[in-house]
Amino acid sequence: MNSHIQQRYVFAKDLIKNVGEIALSFYLNRDKLNIQHKKGEAQDLVSIADQNVEKEIKTALKAHFPDDGFLGEESGADGLDKDFCWVVDPIDGTSPFLYGLQAWCISIAVLYKQEIVIGLIYDPLHKELFHTIKGEGAFVNKAPLSASKATSLQEGLVGLGMSHRVPPSTFVPVIDQVLKEGGMFVRNGSGALTLAYVAAGRLIGYFEPHINAWDCLAGILLVQEAGGQTNDFLANDGLLKGNYILASSQGIFNQLEAIRSLTL
Repeated sequence: MNSHIQQRYVFAKDLIKNVGEIALSFYLNRDKLNIQHKKGEAQDLVSIADQNVEKEIKTALKAHFPDDGFLGEESGADGLDKDFCWVVDPIDGTSPFLYGLQAWCISIAVLYKQEIVIGLIYDPLHKELFHTIKGEGAFVNKAPLSASKATSLQEGLVGLGMSHRVPPSTFVPVIDQVLKEGGMFVRNGSGALTLAYVAAGRLIGYFEPHINAWDCLAGILLVQEAGGQTNDFLANDGLLKGNYILASSQGIFNQLEAIRSLTL
């Protein structure tokens, strides 16, 4: 194990829980938040909570790992050519967060030479820290994670995600086919948390036609380390442009990929 990776992993686990308490305080006082719509993006909201949490993370990283790169949902990219790069979503699931629902979290991934080596997703409401370091398995708090062994869509729930960045035609056929094959779906509004649930075996799969890197890199590694399967998200400049995400038990991955192809 690269000691520099291990050092960042230990630090990140403390950091994400600390900023989780800040996010939770904002959540419990959300009626006082100033809310804005992101320019040109319907249903895509941002609040002072997102901005403050990302600022706290960035400040801590500047102090402890000043030579590392950073990609954050709110403040953008800096130093992506560095060996280590942190990819951060300060609050994934901003809409549920602001509307008083429970599906929101903080997501932090670390890339080393363009490969995901650390993934953390923290749910402050339920005190669940999903965490992994490449090659060492995946955990929620201290319990090991294991992806579902499902071989059929009828054996569990599939998470589906959607945004207005892509047309409905990239999504509606997937719902139709999942139902036709005897499956059922859920959408909770947080891609990161949905991926954590795939890693935990709570969901058998997840598909979203377009998602940003900060929403999913941590979850991708969690799923892989828990024995699940994912698409190659970073292909075609996924880090900066986003990509589709497909993650599931190994037993239904090809089935979901065939359903996804209906949208092409």
